[in-house]
Amino acid sequence: MITAVQNSVATTPLPAAANSVKPGADDPQDRFLKLLVTQMKNQDPLNPLDNAQVTSQLAQISTVSGIEKLNTTLQTMADSFTANQSLQAASMIGHGVLAPGATLTLTNGAAIGGVDLPQTVDRLVVTIKNSSGAVVHSMDLGPQPQGTAVFQWDGATDSGASAASGNYSFSVSAQQGNNKVNGTTLAYGLVNSVALGAQGQGPMLDVGGLGLVGLSAIKQIL
Repeated sequence: MITAVQNSVATTPLPAAANSVKPGADDPQDRFLKLLVTQMKNQDPLNPLDNAQVTSQLAQISTVSGIEKLNTTLQTMADSFTANQSLQAASMIGHGVLAPGATLTLTNGAAIGGVDLPQTVDRLVVTIKNSSGAVVHSMDLGPQPQGTAVFQWDGATDSGASAASGNYSFSVSAQQGNNKVNGTTLAYGLVNSVALGAQGQGPMLDVGGLGLVGLSAIKQIL
């Protein structure tokens, strides 16, 4: 019985409707079918394929087809997600953001920075240094909750003078009781434009002196 079915598959031409849709040469399903039909045509008449072999190979082609469709669906979803991310990122152009970094830009007597705290702290101290590494000012921000703590510096130094406009660096020291808490310093920058990153990287924001920053790295929009 199985031999008759196999001979019928091997000799019966495909319907015209099926022939009108010709899969691409690189279609795995098309290649698999051609291979199976060729195998049936050239099988040993004295030792034909049994039911288990045919069923196994048909199951394989079904699996291959299902994986191809799943991959296509996932790629479509990924492309849609990337497009939505790009639209969201574009709306940030012209806005100030906080991203990982330890620089302060003092302009017209004002500079903005931040700290990302993993937990509540009893005390948070910001130490600002000039380009030579000398401390120019320390700010005690007191207790702070978990999350992003934003601070502003008016350019006043510990000596009472006003610091010159330009670039400075800063570090933070945080404590909860007698325990030190490691906070992540956040630098301020203005979003100038949006660029598409490499595959799987998502949109990248051009944040002035901070360079290209991934959308996921932005901690706060100001």
